[in-house]
Amino acid sequence: MRFSRRHSLLVALVLCASATVAARPTAAASDRGGAPGPSAEEGISARVARLFEEAAVATQRYEAGRQAAEAQRAKTVRLEKLLTKERKQIAVLNADLGRIARAQYREGGGVPYTAQMLFAEDPEELMRGQRAAWQADLAVNNAVTKSRRAETRLAADEARAATAWRALEEWKAGLSGIKKAIEQKLEVAQWTLQGQADEAVAAGACRGAVRMDQPDGEPSSAWVAPVATYELSAGYGSGGERWASRHTGQDFAVPIGTPVRAVGAGRVVKVSCGGAFGIEIVVKHADGYFSQYAHLAAVTVDQGDRVGPGQWIGQSGTTGNSTGPHLHFEVRVTPELGSGVDPVPWLRKHGVTL
Repeated sequence: MRFSRRHSLLVALVLCASATVAARPTAAASDRGGAPGPSAEEGISARVARLFEEAAVATQRYEAGRQAAEAQRAKTVRLEKLLTKERKQIAVLNADLGRIARAQYREGGGVPYTAQMLFAEDPEELMRGQRAAWQADLAVNNAVTKSRRAETRLAADEARAATAWRALEEWKAGLSGIKKAIEQKLEVAQWTLQGQADEAVAAGACRGAVRMDQPDGEPSSAWVAPVATYELSAGYGSGGERWASRHTGQDFAVPIGTPVRAVGAGRVVKVSCGGAFGIEIVVKHADGYFSQYAHLAAVTVDQGDRVGPGQWIGQSGTTGNSTGPHLHFEVRVTPELGSGVDPVPWLRKHGVTL
C-alpha cells in the first residue's frame, strides 16, 4: 500500500497553514496602520481619512484570513475523506495479515523446526519449506511494520494539521477584533466631523479649507467618478418628498468622511455652507459645465483653487436637507441651482461609467 500521495498533500496543507499563521498581525501593529500615529494638531478631517485607509487595510487582511480559513476548511474536508479511505485500507491490510498468519500455521509454520526435521523425508524439501516459511514470516513482519509506521505518521500529521487549523482560526479572530476596533474609532471620528459641520452650517460660516494629503499615485488627466466606492441611490429626475419638484442630481450613498474627488480639471467657483445643500462646492470645467458636490462634512479647497481629476476636494457628510450620509452630485450649465442636466450620460461622455 502507498502513502506518498496523502503524506505530500498533508505536508503541503500544514506548511500552507503555518505560513499563514507566521504572518499573524498584532493589535498594536495594525492599529498603527504602518504609519506614525496622529499628532495633537491633527485635524478630525485628516483623522477620518486615515481611519478610512486603516479600515480598508484591515478589511483586506480580514478577507484574506477568511479566504485562507475557508481554503483550509475545504482541504481539511478533503483530507478527512482521504484519511477515512486509508483507515479502511489499513483495516483490510490487517485482515489480510491475519489470514496469512492463519494459513501459515495450518501449513506447518507453527510446527517446531526439530519436529519438522524428524518427520521430513527429503532434506532439500525441508530446506525449501523452511526458506519459504522464513520468507513468508519476513513479508508479514515487513507488512506489519509498514502498517504501524503508516498509522503513527497518520496520527502525527493529523495532530499537526489540527494545530495549524486552530492557529489559523485564532489569527482570523484577531483580525476581526482589530477590524472592529478601527471601525469603532472611525464611527466616533465621523460623527465628530459631522458635528463640526453641523455647527458651521448652523452658524452660516464655513470653517475654511482643511488641507489633506492627496491619494497616492501620479496625477492623471482621465475623468473619474466623484467617489471611489459607492452605491447609487436617488437618480436625476426622480421624485421625492424632500425636493420641490424633481431630484436635480445623482446621489452616491457613502459613509460620512468619504473623500470626495473632483471629476475633472477645473476651478472652484463656489464654496458655501448654508441652505438646503449644506456644505457644498461648485467647480467650473473647461467645457463650460459646472459640477456640484453637496451635503459635505468638510472641504479641502478654497474658492478660486485649481483642481485636477481625482483630487480630494472635500469629505462627504449629511449637512443641509439630507436624510442620511451621501454625496449629492450635480452637473449644471450655470453655477446655480435650476440649470442641471443628467450627470450620468455627461460623465459617460467623459469616459466615466457609473
